[in-house]
Amino acid sequence: MADGFAFTHPIEVRFRDCDQMGHVNNSVYFSYFEQCRLQFWRVLTGAPDLLTSVILAHTACDFRAPAHFGDRLEARTRIAAIGRSSVTTTYELVNAADGRILAEGKAVLVSYDYAANRSRRLPDSTRALLEGVVRAQAAGEPPETA
Repeated sequence: MADGFAFTHPIEVRFRDCDQMGHVNNSVYFSYFEQCRLQFWRVLTGAPDLLTSVILAHTACDFRAPAHFGDRLEARTRIAAIGRSSVTTTYELVNAADGRILAEGKAVLVSYDYAANRSRRLPDSTRALLEGVVRAQAAGEPPETA
């Protein structure tokens, strides 16, 4: 595990990710974070999600350095906080060749009841899974997976 991150996902910058200035467009960083998060859930749960319906309530990105076409990156994620109905994930996007941090991000996902149109408590099974990830992160170990 890299610096307390629960999961690392490799990304290669595609031509379509870049803007006319020749570097990755700022909106694409959010897609990189999403790719990392979804792959992490797949590895963790054996499914493409947290085994509960969630909405993305907040997302943020601090840009540190540009990425360019053909760069090989590592997107890293960890569980930063678990609330009553939410989970906060943080991200780091790193140039795999030299280790430079290119961006740092955050996302707050909320367990959501679409029929009632409101948030709901995280299911006990999801909470237990996330708490296991937090314990593994603290111990510097990989989380248990499905």
